Amino acid sequence: MAELAGVSVRTLHHYDEIGLVRPSARTAAGYRAYSAGDVERLREVLAYRRLGFGLREVAELVDDSSTDTVAHLHRLRGLLVERRDRADAMVAAIDREIEARAKGLMVTPEEQLEVLGARLYDAIGGAYTATRRTEPRIAAQIWDALGDAQTVLNVGAGTGSYEPVDRDVTAVEPSAVMRGQRPAGSAPCVAAAAESLPFEDHSFDVAMAVSTVHHWGDPIAGLREMRRVARRVVVLTFDTDEPGWRDRFWLTRDYLPEFAAVLSGFPSLAGMADAIGARAEPVPIPWDCADGLFEAYWRRPGAYLEDHVRRAMSVWTRVGPEAEQRAVRSLGDDLRSGRWAERNSDLAELDTADLGLRLLMA
Repeated sequence: MAELAGVSVRTLHHYDEIGLVRPSARTAAGYRAYSAGDVERLREVLAYRRLGFGLREVAELVDDSSTDTVAHLHRLRGLLVERRDRADAMVAAIDREIEARAKGLMVTPEEQLEVLGARLYDAIGGAYTATRRTEPRIAAQIWDALGDAQTVLNVGAGTGSYEPVDRDVTAVEPSAVMRGQRPAGSAPCVAAAAESLPFEDHSFDVAMAVSTVHHWGDPIAGLREMRRVARRVVVLTFDTDEPGWRDRFWLTRDYLPEFAAVLSGFPSLAGMADAIGARAEPVPIPWDCADGLFEAYWRRPGAYLEDHVRRAMSVWTRVGPEAEQRAVRSLGDDLRSGRWAERNSDLAELDTADLGLRLLMA
């Protein structure tokens, strides 16, 4: 196993001792015996290690119960593509400087730092940040709900979209991968889960959560924790109470019925509102929504055929590759034949759509 993985036997022993990769069995001679599942876990551990993650972060990543093997592969692929793109951009910047110096041209300090600086990061982006960003019109509705709050806790903060820049923000994000994609200068971020927030009662003016509740192990417990640590709560979530909610969006109605199973255990909107004493208001999605959330491309169906667009949406990982491939294939056929346009002709004149996003305010 050590030879196959390209590591030392001592490394495998250490992983076993700290509980990172514990082989399922031992041979009669006392050797560690690795099952297929053990090998998958070892592969994930070594891949994250070679991407520069520390052992504690790696343990957090591979123990994430909401992420299966396919999700890990997509995550690793995104990280590797980002690293490749960063390396390619650095090579291009170095080549430009070599060419300039060969011609005797002056190279400014700004140009010298471009190879490592923020402009490079902005240019290449990442697997998630390529399509997930703040949509100004949705942000305006969220920030208006924050009112005059000065101290804000952003729970399940991800990469920092929708964090107001004019407030004192503290972020909470359990995923090391997401924390690693937060841009320089963003709010300080604490590694913690919504269900167990490491803050005293009423520590913040308001606690906010944007498109994250469906990822929590216990949404109601997380919402109550937000209510405990803040005087007010603002949450962007999804409504499954409305009769026929599965048919609101053509993608789930005609191509991805498995979406209903993804939210089968999700609390009702009424239940979430009752848990924190909140009222709800609709959040319309503009046709040219800048944030690549699942419903964002309701008037731009071709986007769902793009792999990099789907990779930034957790729904596709949850439904599995078979359902994803079938949905993409069927949608592609309907777009080429004109069936999609005929079936959804009423959307062409709409500027916004109510597809179930709701803002809870308590």
